[in-house]
Amino acid sequence: MATLRQLAYLVTVVDTGSFTRAAELLHVSQPALSHQVRALERDAGGPLLERLPRGVRLTPTGRAMLPHARAALADAERARTAARRAAGLDGGEIQVAAVYSVTLGLLLPVLRLWHERHPRTRVRLLEFPHTDALTAAMAAGRADLAVGPAPGAWDGPVRELGHEEFVVAVPAAPGPAEPAPGGEPASGRVRLADLADRPWVHYAPGNGLAEVVDRACEAAGFRPQAAVRTEQTAAAPLLAAAGLGPALVPESVLPPGFAGRVLRPEPPVRRLLAAYTRPDPDPLTAAFLETVTRSVRLAPADGA
Repeated sequence: MATLRQLAYLVTVVDTGSFTRAAELLHVSQPALSHQVRALERDAGGPLLERLPRGVRLTPTGRAMLPHARAALADAERARTAARRAAGLDGGEIQVAAVYSVTLGLLLPVLRLWHERHPRTRVRLLEFPHTDALTAAMAAGRADLAVGPAPGAWDGPVRELGHEEFVVAVPAAPGPAEPAPGGEPASGRVRLADLADRPWVHYAPGNGLAEVVDRACEAAGFRPQAAVRTEQTAAAPLLAAAGLGPALVPESVLPPGFAGRVLRPEPPVRRLLAAYTRPDPDPLTAAFLETVTRSVRLAPADGA
């Protein structure tokens, strides 16, 4: 029967892409690591990994086992945390999953408050570029709680946090004697259709914000042409401020002292955010969920 150690070895080899690097990370010899993986493969009834000249790749059997291996390791970690709490120990770890833009903006005050109240409890952040990857990670047991776009269907507690507002970032406003660049209004508001002929700062296809931009522009009657695409959410407003094109960004990711100008799209662009856990969350997860609910300040979920 597979052991947690063997499952951890498999996951580490997959994540590092190398037996050598996995052995270094796990502080074991490479022969010992290979022996345990072979034992796991015998138990599974076939090879889990294909050894390549430069790295490894999962076999179909390995791809089938991997999510269950991750879930088993996550369950074991939660069991250890629950045991520590039951023993009266102030500590443990909570695993929080989020999409990139939420980590950059909304979670910062939550994490600060949590650390003040629970300084001995570790928080492990798992960050994902797309809500589909976030939900899949939660379903696989890789995290205790998720914060991101509201899931379409979820078998567990879901707390709607409200609507995340998007703004259009552009270069800094011109001086009073200069015309506004590109016909941008001086009112602080803009119709996306008025920017249809501009090259845009866009997001890489794997970033869920790319879909937000495409849907908003499609509703305005055009398809945005990308001057540049970035995988980094935080880079988009900076690229816009540098003059590469307008960028539609969550307002919460704008850095302090943002060097560009911020316009509010008409009609508004919003997405509903939520925090959610699996059924019957443990007390630590329930407490973190309550902290998120009380700390995040967004427009009401009804859009008012």
